[in-house]
Amino acid sequence: MLEPSHNDELPAIPGKRYFTIGEVSELCDVKPHVLRYWEQEFPQLKPVKRRGNRRYYQRQDVLTIRQIRSLLYEQGFTIGGARQQLSGDANAEHATRYHQMIRQMIVEMEDVLDVLNA
Repeated sequence: MLEPSHNDELPAIPGKRYFTIGEVSELCDVKPHVLRYWEQEFPQLKPVKRRGNRRYYQRQDVLTIRQIRSLLYEQGFTIGGARQQLSGDANAEHATRYHQMIRQMIVEMEDVLDVLNA
């Protein structure tokens, strides 16, 4: 199996409301066809579909995709195991999402600090 880069190396999520599948692919280091497949496998992943069935992902979708990616590629879960992890304990799921959001905010604040110090 190919090993994508680690979560720490993923780019910061821009402050936009919607992201195209190409943007999400780059933000999460996952190919678009894999994202489409994951939509079928993970009920938590439901991008908004508009104009000719084009997918638009929201920030929470991007965080969920990063979590799925981590479960599959870094922690070694199978699709079924990752699905079970995501739908398992709601508190653990919320805690993981909060941790991801906090890490994201830290990265963004460090970027702001770098700009201010320049």
